[in-house]
Amino acid sequence: MLQSVCLKGLLLLLVGRQVYTQEECLKASVNTCGDCIKSGPGCAWCQDVNFTKTGEQEAARCDTVALLTEKGCPPNSIINPKNIFSNVLNKPLIGGSNPVQIKPQEVTLDLRPGMPNSFQVVFKRAEGYPIDLYYLMDLSYSMKDDLENVKNLGNSLFNELNKITNTAKIGFGSFVDKTLLPYTDTNEAKLKRPCADKNEPCQPAFGFHHVLSLTKDEKQFKDMVANQHISGNLDPPEGSLDAIMQVAACVKEIGWGNSTRLLVLATDDGFHMAGDGKLAAILEPNKETCQLVQNKYSMSNIWDYPSVGQIARKLEEQNIQPIFAVTKKMETVYKELSKLIPKSAVGVLSEDSSNVVNLILDAYKNLTSEVIMAHDALPNFVSVQYTSNCPGGEKASDKGKCDNVNIGQEVSFNVIVTAKRCIQNQSFFLGPLGFNEKVKVNIRTRCECDCDDKKQPHPHCEFHGTVVCGSCRCDTGYLGQRCECLIGQKDEASLRAQCRKDNGTECEGKGDCVCGRCQCHITEGRGNFYGKYCECDDEHCEKFDNKQCAGHGKCKCGKCACDPGYEGTACHCEKSDEACKIHGSVCYNRGKCKCNQCSCERGYKGPYCETCPTCQRPCQQSGSCVECLAFGTGPFEKNCSLSCAHLNVVPVDKLVKSDCRVKDKEGCWMTFTMTEQLGFDQYSINVLKDRECPEGPNVAAIVGGSLAAVALIGLLILLIVKAVLYASDLREWRRFEKDRKHEKTSGTNPLFQNATTTVQNPTFSGDS
Repeated sequence: MLQSVCLKGLLLLLVGRQVYTQEECLKASVNTCGDCIKSGPGCAWCQDVNFTKTGEQEAARCDTVALLTEKGCPPNSIINPKNIFSNVLNKPLIGGSNPVQIKPQEVTLDLRPGMPNSFQVVFKRAEGYPIDLYYLMDLSYSMKDDLENVKNLGNSLFNELNKITNTAKIGFGSFVDKTLLPYTDTNEAKLKRPCADKNEPCQPAFGFHHVLSLTKDEKQFKDMVANQHISGNLDPPEGSLDAIMQVAACVKEIGWGNSTRLLVLATDDGFHMAGDGKLAAILEPNKETCQLVQNKYSMSNIWDYPSVGQIARKLEEQNIQPIFAVTKKMETVYKELSKLIPKSAVGVLSEDSSNVVNLILDAYKNLTSEVIMAHDALPNFVSVQYTSNCPGGEKASDKGKCDNVNIGQEVSFNVIVTAKRCIQNQSFFLGPLGFNEKVKVNIRTRCECDCDDKKQPHPHCEFHGTVVCGSCRCDTGYLGQRCECLIGQKDEASLRAQCRKDNGTECEGKGDCVCGRCQCHITEGRGNFYGKYCECDDEHCEKFDNKQCAGHGKCKCGKCACDPGYEGTACHCEKSDEACKIHGSVCYNRGKCKCNQCSCERGYKGPYCETCPTCQRPCQQSGSCVECLAFGTGPFEKNCSLSCAHLNVVPVDKLVKSDCRVKDKEGCWMTFTMTEQLGFDQYSINVLKDRECPEGPNVAAIVGGSLAAVALIGLLILLIVKAVLYASDLREWRRFEKDRKHEKTSGTNPLFQNATTTVQNPTFSGDS
């Protein structure tokens, strides 16, 4: 058994071998041998003229080899085309000034639809391979100290690169940001001089400036960089992606050659991306083309920033490997960006960029030691997968990968190419990312049978037609499986009526009615029509993620037939409730997991049916159960455990909060909180041990209070009467005083009269 498995694995890696299965033939409507072999790699065709019985459809000729043999088809009559692999260009791997690092250089594949073909690609890193390094620097004001060190970068960097290759070139460019608000102060003076320090040499605000094309001239690099000055902007994110896009798109202007292309981005801040341009009313998307005018990005204030996807695609297209030399605070940001850009690296700059040379060299070693085999845009209905002879590379994936590959070391990749449908002759390229050398893969599809028939009337066709791959091709005027129908001989109207569904269009307009049967049209480059009335095709099923049936099923007559383990109208969901599980339950037991999402019931919402915005806590309804479970009283006292099984009541001394306050049978207040549990109407309840019960009347307080109230009222009445009397007396006194002031008298009281008799005391001497 083990030997058999090993043998199968070895055959998979052999050049030009086919990898396919003949277990089943999933055929639709089949009329010809060509229809049959297009139906799938497991389908074969029997061209024996006597294989079908009278009245039996020609589709019976199409089936698996095993079933055709079982039905009596002679082995030499079974047509089962295989893939054909051929090397077009296969130069040996060599080093030197014009190295060949990959072989073969061009292949041709004649593929049967649905049948994978595997071939091997070998890669070997050549010693001394040229290096082009473009240094792209952020010249915002915060990079002031770093610029001074970069001005002295040339000698060290050239010396180190020359140790790796004799053909190293270096270029230089700089960037800040778009010269619009809110990115840059648009005050005229600030645009000309955006630096805060008036004594600091400062260049006007700009987006991207291509300073120096790739050159071997060390002195020119040093002189050009020495003339650069710092600039400035307002917000922290910079226009890094604008600059990267221009460096990648302007191949001629930058001077990229047939080399290892490195782009070093030195910055201390994040980056603006697609959509940020709306802040400055920039709505036109980035067009991914070179727009340098006098070495400056001319569309900076017209085009939006590119997206990360556009940057990744453009860098891969031009085989440019970015090295992000960033400060420590930006390390995490650019590592996340690096995950989206194949063949990229991140290094941490020191405070003044003094370690940039070592950073570049380390990143270069890591990038070049990692070989990633990938392809460019594929023709429609073509898929490619890779395996490798490297550890961890045995599993087929969209990209092949080998790590820690040394110079001079050969690594091999097994490339598995499949054409899912019949296509016209097309080609694509594949190769290691970061290298210009590619393998051209030409693809042709084998969609017709070569049966070598004699073109003469055959008795099997009543001498009214010729045999093509076992089936009759009738002469003009004759129809039928064996050309038995002469046009006009039978009631043609009744025959044609049999080809109409519900008295509709004949064969739905997608086929021909032949002797009362629809022969559906064959469509070029896409699925054929089929069905009794040609009403079906396999091209118009629901799509998900831009893939028909999400890539997890097959389109059958407009509906997705999902692969095992998948569900949904577009086969876009795995049959699993893992995505709906939380705390050991599925959707909190309040819904069902459909298509990896909870379908909630009874008003519950949220990803896991965890909340119910319209639900209210059943405080009053739960009061009787709380009373019997916590205090042993109430209407459910006799059957408490049965009636209140849905509640878990725990008496506590103290509550942090209280959701409910309900009176019990005795009129006492019960205070408790309700915490919803899994499922419906399941609660955990914490209830205060002490209830608040009403107290009897306090007679002494009532009597004492009443007497005090009477005394207080009497006192108030006395005070009011006293105040009224006092006010009346005061008013009379004032009137009296007023009258005295106005009376006219001599000073003698008119009522006074002198005494009529005077009596003197004889003892009074007159002395006091």
